[in-house]
Amino acid sequence: MLGSLVLVWIFICLLFLFIKIQRPKNFPPGPRPVPIFGNVFQLNISNPLKDFERIAERYGNVYSLYFGGRPAVILTGFKAVKEALVTKAADFSGRPQNVLVSHITEGKGIAFVDYGPYWKEQRRFALMSLRNFGLGKQSMEDRILGEIQHLVVCMDKSVGGFMNPDTLFHEAASNIIYLVLFGIRYEYGDETLKQYVTSFVESTKIANGFWGMIYDTFPALRGLPLPFRKAITHFDIVKNINANMVSKHKPSRVPGEPKNFVDCYLDELEKQKENDGSSFTEGQLVRTIMDLHAAGTDTTSNTLRTAFLYLITHPDIQEKCQREIDEALKGKAHASFEDRHDMPYTQAVIHESLRIAKTVPLSVPHCTTRDTELMGYSIPKDTLVFPNLASVLSEEGQWKFPHEFNPVNFLNDQGQFEKPEAFLPFSAGPRVCLGEGLARMELFLILVTLLRRFQFFWPEDAGEPDFTPVYGITLTPKPYRMGIRRRQAAKDM
Repeated sequence: MLGSLVLVWIFICLLFLFIKIQRPKNFPPGPRPVPIFGNVFQLNISNPLKDFERIAERYGNVYSLYFGGRPAVILTGFKAVKEALVTKAADFSGRPQNVLVSHITEGKGIAFVDYGPYWKEQRRFALMSLRNFGLGKQSMEDRILGEIQHLVVCMDKSVGGFMNPDTLFHEAASNIIYLVLFGIRYEYGDETLKQYVTSFVESTKIANGFWGMIYDTFPALRGLPLPFRKAITHFDIVKNINANMVSKHKPSRVPGEPKNFVDCYLDELEKQKENDGSSFTEGQLVRTIMDLHAAGTDTTSNTLRTAFLYLITHPDIQEKCQREIDEALKGKAHASFEDRHDMPYTQAVIHESLRIAKTVPLSVPHCTTRDTELMGYSIPKDTLVFPNLASVLSEEGQWKFPHEFNPVNFLNDQGQFEKPEAFLPFSAGPRVCLGEGLARMELFLILVTLLRRFQFFWPEDAGEPDFTPVYGITLTPKPYRMGIRRRQAAKDM
């Protein structure tokens, strides 16, 4: 028995010694991978961002890693990311296939669908429909302001006390996108909404964590009852909730008179029903709803949580915002998105919150659509590509204060708002986040309305604030409490 174990151990050692993973010719450099596992053991899977920084310092801003036997290229810094996502967008706009996320989504939706005519048709239709139903228009502003009133009522109940804003901001952002998608909203604390959020978070956490990497790296293990199967279960729960919502919505719809995104899609579905090659199906509708809900919720809620975490720990910045808001909105019942032009400092604070939050640090994984070149290196077709957006948002030379929260990063010498080119929290190129326009409007109207009405502060018994985010597909602040007082300016309104 012992002799057999020794022989097996010797065989494994010889395997690792003599079998080498060969990088393609002129492929970006990187740490040496080991057979079977690649570079998995050289990364902290729970949060690889610091490891990515360390490897970039040694190998440069374009380097390679192996996940199992699959090569991946990591892009660090503004120059490399811009060349891939903007200058050579068509070459780098694919999505990796045969991975956990692509299997869960079944090739439907928009965010994880591979680059091609199907994706282009669905994304174009989604953007056109969102514009028709108010994105960037007064009607969208009215929806957001209506939801903010519910948010204010909820916060009014906590005046003189403390609250955890995590769930509240997520539910408010979720309701705004549901108003666009279905024309409905949920009461805060609704059980269906809670289940949706819980299952979505768990699914993405697993897909982007250790077990997601095991699934992607070792295909032979995919049939086993391992924890990555929970991601599929949670995703099916979210999919079924959305499918039920579509079914319940159908009886209220008037064909040819769309009032929301789902109406518009169902109208298009009827027009295309005789077209056998159409990309419009009810399954595609359900997946698109899931993508739009995620795009319209995560960045907004995480950025609001980040913004208030820094505002309550930097009261001087909060007070400066409030003075500017009071002056700009004097005599007005409520804020409008156009008021942002009169609030350069508040605009700077919002953008600095987006920058420091780094909500989607590695973007959604990209894939090369053909053999291409990048910064002198040869990148074969179907190579996995991770644009490290977090590195761009804290890059030395691109920001005045790259490693601290400081609105001056977005102000010129005259104190006017100025957005640096390296500001890419929503990614860039054809795959830029679908929810960017909605998120910008939500962040401004919500933050301005709340700061005009309330003063927020860090509880004395809460100890030192912890700014270290929790890593996943999105970075999220750790839970915290904040105190609320009603401002005198609000009492006089």
